[in-house]
Amino acid sequence: MKELIEKMLLELGEDPQREGLKDTPARVEKSYKFLTKGYEQNIDTVLNDAFFSISSEEMVIVKDIQFFSLCEHHLLPFFGKCHVAYLPNKKVVGLSKLPRVVEIFSRRLQIQEQLTCQIAEAILNHIHPHGVAVVIEAQHLCMMMRGVQKQSSKAVTSAMLGVFKTDPKARSEFLELIRSD
Repeated sequence: MKELIEKMLLELGEDPQREGLKDTPARVEKSYKFLTKGYEQNIDTVLNDAFFSISSEEMVIVKDIQFFSLCEHHLLPFFGKCHVAYLPNKKVVGLSKLPRVVEIFSRRLQIQEQLTCQIAEAILNHIHPHGVAVVIEAQHLCMMMRGVQKQSSKAVTSAMLGVFKTDPKARSEFLELIRSD
């Protein structure tokens, strides 16, 4: 990867050997490996059997989960917050596991629409709740710095599975509860 970054610097008209750029290829390689570490993470390992039996089937929400990712089209960051809810089916998962699921999928080259669905499907397939709801609000540097250059725009995506898809009351309750403070 370092050789590719050095070649890119040359193609941009830069001198990769100048003082400020000498170590850039190594830094960029390290940075991209950190930013895409989700490829190396396994959801089963992250969830780590952190399941607990319960008798309640009331909605569980973790909102305002901050995340960042890289747009797979331009390799520019997008970032924002993710809201996750599920309706338990006799078991819950440790609350910290939901942000970890978000991180696994956000630390990959992504588009927001796919990220939203991957998070929802992973929770549905591993926790087996009655339903899952995920809403992501994000700002995209590819829209802010290039293209339409709209600095204040946000993209909002949602995935509603199970009860959240079939029951408008459950969906409405979730959407009301995640509204900003």
